[in-house]
Amino acid sequence: MDVLAQPLSRGTLITGLILLILLPAVLLGQYAPPPYRLSDRWRWALLGLQTLLTYLPVLVFEYRWLSLLGFLAGAVLLTVPRPASVVIALAVVGSGPLLVHSSLVSTHRSGVSVVVSTVTTGSGVFAVVHLALLVARLQASHSQTARLAEHRERARIAQDLHDLIGASLVSIAVQSESALRRTPAAMPGHQALAEIAALARRTHAEVRGITGSRVFASLQAELAHAQHLLSEAGVTVRTTLPPRLHLPEPIDHCLAAVLREGIGNVLQHSQAARCDVDVTREPGMVRLSVTNDGVPPAPAAPRSGSGLRNVKVRALALGGVLHAEAADSHFVLTVELPLDPPVPLGEPHRVHEGSGA
Repeated sequence: MDVLAQPLSRGTLITGLILLILLPAVLLGQYAPPPYRLSDRWRWALLGLQTLLTYLPVLVFEYRWLSLLGFLAGAVLLTVPRPASVVIALAVVGSGPLLVHSSLVSTHRSGVSVVVSTVTTGSGVFAVVHLALLVARLQASHSQTARLAEHRERARIAQDLHDLIGASLVSIAVQSESALRRTPAAMPGHQALAEIAALARRTHAEVRGITGSRVFASLQAELAHAQHLLSEAGVTVRTTLPPRLHLPEPIDHCLAAVLREGIGNVLQHSQAARCDVDVTREPGMVRLSVTNDGVPPAPAAPRSGSGLRNVKVRALALGGVLHAEAADSHFVLTVELPLDPPVPLGEPHRVHEGSGA
């Protein structure tokens, strides 16, 4: 509006209209919340374009274009990692008074007013967009928490069903078969005992089926869900896995459970901007690692919940190991499970990139 209110020439007016159309598109690409948030590569490119559109038009529009410095400062705070973002944003704020006192801009505005305007706009932009990102992360965290609770309850019910009803059915089958061996085939109760034993065995097999693959999600399904959930939360996710990955059912379910817990920890206990999920296999062994660049959880966090303990017990039951460690600004959760028989090596890994685009 400042530009259009001035008596400008036709060429300058056309240039101003083009910039007023192009800049909102650039800002939308910078600030779009999940799931429309662009990947880091595109946001860095838009930040460079926004820098050009912020400083070059000053040569034409002079002081009227200085109000866009605040939008650039906010974009820097949202795109560049800290603490570099703070330093660059302060440089953007300080460039206002430098331009005011230079020969490029003729204005009666003081450097202090430009600084106040830039800081106010930049802080407002950062606060609004950061709030949108926090809301998206909170929604994803609640979704994953509910999903973890559902899976844990289903696993508990399945275990109880297997331990209680399964044990009773086995006892019925064993006692019926024992009585069947002592009963002559000519006796009237022989056929009834045979039917009872067969029914108990068949029902026990059905119980084992219910407590098996029908209860737990597969690793492939969990990977797809993790990519969707992290993208919704504004976290860039990269997954690496071997092609044609076929694993024994217990190992597949264990890896899915570890991944589920790992993603839950990323969303609930970190401020990660990126998460890498890597599945590798070697002769006789498969490894899953979940790495995020957020603030590592507090030392008491892993001990306060039962999720990591539960999946660690599952890994130990299969002869594997699970360990979590924090290094620098990264937190890594890794599980290694033996394969029996070993899964043959496949082709080179393929990589899938996902983001909140």
